[in-house]
Amino acid sequence: MAEWAGEVVFIQIAPMATEKLDSVPKANAVAGQGLEGDRYFEKRGTFSNKPGGGREITLIEFESIEALKRDLKIQLEPIQTRRNIVTRGVPLNHLVGKQFHLGREVVVHGVRLCEPCEHLESLTQVGVREGFLHRGGLRGDIIKGGTIRVGDRIAPA
Repeated sequence: MAEWAGEVVFIQIAPMATEKLDSVPKANAVAGQGLEGDRYFEKRGTFSNKPGGGREITLIEFESIEALKRDLKIQLEPIQTRRNIVTRGVPLNHLVGKQFHLGREVVVHGVRLCEPCEHLESLTQVGVREGFLHRGGLRGDIIKGGTIRVGDRIAPA
């Protein structure tokens, strides 16, 4: 894969499962836990009790949100995607099994794709699940913590 660099466009957290996400200018990422203030950090997310990694941070490409509107005429605001970090210019599907920098301090390990589910569609609208198939984002684990800010650079580790 060729060298790339992208950016953090939005940072989004919610204190409890199914609650509306709030867009914030920065967040503290804690290795092994997630983003402070987010439902999965506190183990209060819808899928917190499921085994396996990749529940510390979720990312989605802004380009996927744009494609949903373009291809299926479904308009979602970034907070409706239920993902923590909205990126631009980042090939998220290629980061499964790889580490990358999220800002100056944070290092994330891409665990698995964040395929859309019935839960996401129930909180948004019909067609979202199909529209985000194979472009619904990435689930990750935080390897090295620190502060993430809107506008931060994202690049391979």
